[in-house]
Amino acid sequence: MIDPRMTRLAEVLINYSTELKPGEKVLIEAIDIPVEMTCELVRVARAAGADPLVTLKSNRVNRALMLHGSEPQMDLIAQTEALRMSNVAAYIGVRGNFNIAEQSDLPDDKQKLYQKTVWQKVHLDIRIPKTRWVVLRWPSPSMAQQANRSTEEFEDFFFNVCTLDYARMGQAMRPLVDRMNQTDRVRIVGPGTELSFSIKGINTIPCDGKLNIPDGEVFTAPVRDSVNGTLQFNARTIYHGVVHDNVRLEFRDGRIVDAASTNTEHLNHVLDSDEGARYIGEFALGFNPYVTEPLLDILFDEKIAGSFHFTPGNAYDDADNGNKSSIHWDLVCLQDPAHGGGEIYFDDQLVRKDGRFVVAELEALNPEKLK
Repeated sequence: MIDPRMTRLAEVLINYSTELKPGEKVLIEAIDIPVEMTCELVRVARAAGADPLVTLKSNRVNRALMLHGSEPQMDLIAQTEALRMSNVAAYIGVRGNFNIAEQSDLPDDKQKLYQKTVWQKVHLDIRIPKTRWVVLRWPSPSMAQQANRSTEEFEDFFFNVCTLDYARMGQAMRPLVDRMNQTDRVRIVGPGTELSFSIKGINTIPCDGKLNIPDGEVFTAPVRDSVNGTLQFNARTIYHGVVHDNVRLEFRDGRIVDAASTNTEHLNHVLDSDEGARYIGEFALGFNPYVTEPLLDILFDEKIAGSFHFTPGNAYDDADNGNKSSIHWDLVCLQDPAHGGGEIYFDDQLVRKDGRFVVAELEALNPEKLK
């Protein structure tokens, strides 16, 4: 028997997130998730009249391919997956992981090879700009453990977060999108943080369950060379299986000139991937009312109520500041009182204090209004 929560989630992904229409083709990429969920996605897609294509993957197999991969091999994988991606209107990526550190021992050159071949040619060049796409994590004991929750409790949390009323949240986002589109100067203040930059002329994008599940953010990008000051993050982060805490970045005219964390050497290796890796490609405010603590999973952590994230690397085409990079690393800072508080100003007006919006037209995004 299919868990009814799987059916509800499949309906959100098919009918709301990707809005599949009769005759459209959709690629379902299932990585280490229950077969039952993949089958339910196929069933619901067909019920909508769409034609599903399924790819089953394993993180352990992917690691082996990357670890032993040659450039011609990775080019072949990229060509094959690019052909598949270029023939669909939509993409649904459901990504489980039995071990969040599965890629932690991959050599840096193997990571870079994958980034410049498969990730660049399939996802950055085709999926993101040319399909309607949505990605989500699948709950696992590994995720529950890193969230310090029982497996059952975490599953309940996951399905509640992933199937909330995103259409209503989307309505509440509109005033924030309008405000950010009219803003020039942003200033962020908090423990260890004194940061300023411009977002003038950069498009602002609402995220209400159309691209990511869970969702709950509004993002733009800073003018590339406008970022100055210091930013101290307080949420743990993981990149290619390596965990970092207490990431601290110092900026001068947009560029990260100093970077430190609990793994400073690895942090700087990533930031030296290419020229764009030391510039910022995204600035976003998070406000999902059900996500309140870091889970060491960015699809959840970047949506934490009262947080913002600042992203070294590639800018999205729909909020483009011209920065191009093979990386896109969302780093999260919580500003609720439990994590030290903080303030965000738009053109010298305080808009959020200690994680809560304080401007009348934005108060609908505070947690009690979204639940």
